[in-house]
Amino acid sequence: MEFATFADRAATIEAESADLEIVAHVRDLLAEAGDDLPIVARFVQGRVFPAWDSTTLDIGPNTCYDAIARAAGTNVDADDVEDRLAERGEIGAVAASYDFGGQQGLGAFMGGGGAGAGGAGGDNDDHNNGGTGNNNTGNLTVREVNDTLTDLAAAEGSGSQDRKVDLLFGLFNRCSNDEARYLARLVLSEMRIGVGEGTVRDAIAEAFDVPQEPVERALQVSNDYGQVAETAREDGVSGLDEIDLEIGRPVQAMLAQAGTVTDALEEWDEAAVEWKYDGARIQLHYDPADPGDPDGDNKGETHVFSRNMEAVTDALPEVVEFANEHLDSPVILDGEVVAIDDDGSPLPFQEVLKRFRRKHDVAKAREDVSVRPVFFDCLHADGDDLLDEPLVERHDQLESVLAAERQQEPEEIDGFSLLWVTDDPDEIEAVDADALEAGHEGIMLKNPDSTYSPGRRGKNWQKRKPDVETLDCVVTGAEWGEGRRATFLGTFELSVRDGDDLETVGKVATGITDEKLEELTELLEPHIVAEDGTAVELEPAVVFEVGYEEIQTSPTYSSGYALRFPRFLGVRYDKDTEGADTLERLEMLRDE
Repeated sequence: MEFATFADRAATIEAESADLEIVAHVRDLLAEAGDDLPIVARFVQGRVFPAWDSTTLDIGPNTCYDAIARAAGTNVDADDVEDRLAERGEIGAVAASYDFGGQQGLGAFMGGGGAGAGGAGGDNDDHNNGGTGNNNTGNLTVREVNDTLTDLAAAEGSGSQDRKVDLLFGLFNRCSNDEARYLARLVLSEMRIGVGEGTVRDAIAEAFDVPQEPVERALQVSNDYGQVAETAREDGVSGLDEIDLEIGRPVQAMLAQAGTVTDALEEWDEAAVEWKYDGARIQLHYDPADPGDPDGDNKGETHVFSRNMEAVTDALPEVVEFANEHLDSPVILDGEVVAIDDDGSPLPFQEVLKRFRRKHDVAKAREDVSVRPVFFDCLHADGDDLLDEPLVERHDQLESVLAAERQQEPEEIDGFSLLWVTDDPDEIEAVDADALEAGHEGIMLKNPDSTYSPGRRGKNWQKRKPDVETLDCVVTGAEWGEGRRATFLGTFELSVRDGDDLETVGKVATGITDEKLEELTELLEPHIVAEDGTAVELEPAVVFEVGYEEIQTSPTYSSGYALRFPRFLGVRYDKDTEGADTLERLEMLRDE
């Protein structure tokens, strides 16, 4: 499929407001994608790689601006692109406002073909020439875009940044106006044409005449819309049913919402209760070496993934050692990794993040902060997927794989989270008290009969904390401080997700030391997109955990609500902006 065709369909989808019509447009796009179906199924969501793949393009806005400027002409530089961004509001409109195709040199031939002659650096309207721009572009295909972006993601080491700019320049230099619009959005993960995961799921079902349920299940276990779309087209329901969990391919974590003991017992009659650990979510994939392999080709594999399905194996060697010591068969386990002191007592969540962020000097980091895994669910055991099994049966399987041939009592099993099933509120309170006394956050309440639903936040898992609920908010703005804090960003604008949009809910400036302000300024300064006096606009990239006393209605913020007495608790390095809290959850918490 030519990239121009994809861009044309994307423009049609973006202009549509009705959900059913959007699904129909995506259905038609998938149906005509041909051999490029897996790529198109990802591109339409703004993805280059499958959702489970932690590979990133690692392209910042400035890199994209540089590439656009080079393709636009000798009289255009990155500052000009940034100025035009301030005028037009989004990078796609900026890219579409230039005429590309006339720049020569090595970079012009990157991405799969040469550039034709044409005007460069023109200040065209976004829809000049009906959105086609110059007529000498290089008939760019979606596969060429995909292959070039894959090469770009692999660039590393000395000169890699120049290599990335060259590759992007080569692509933009072959783009028409609309192609440039959606290429720029794609590389910066800002597609925003109204297509979410549910839209593509429904479109796959309609395009290839298969029921939605097997499509949904296949997506849950694979996290690869390209694979599922191609399988639905080629093999139908039978092929979808054969897609199972795979060791080394992470699935989205099942999520919890806030709840109370009373609500849980009214809903389920009995509640499964376990300690809530103040750690970071991990998913362990383990497949032991085959002792019967005479050639030693099967050396086994161990993978550790974060809540966002990012590979963190190298950063957490203790988890790998745990797997080698305690596991004998292929498994996929869900759990947490907890920071501990010399006595084995839990440390605050922020200590864990010092290990998650570490890519170098892991041994030194391990000396400073030790961690241990605690597992509470089993998704796969020795060839059998367990997602559809009840929670209590999955937990029994977890105990079995961890205690294999060691004849241990559950309380003695390393890395095993105990589970109590009861209808007695007093017993639940006792478990809660024990958890707090041990230094943990409190308890989790779970439906004993619930299946495992990857990526879902529902009533089957509920977290109960003894203190006020917290929110994970996207930082969308800030203000420079005054006096001795003049060089630091000191007041931070907080937003929650509302579909594809972000709505403000308040500002936080309390609970932050000078040392922390310096760290936050270093973290956020690369994401500044505009400044007006002391006010700063930030691209949505960082998530804060904030506490508060109350949620009030307020005309001051775009959400219609304001956090009363918000206080900074920490940076959620383990969450991207898609994992931040929603306006719907904010309203739910206010109504509790």
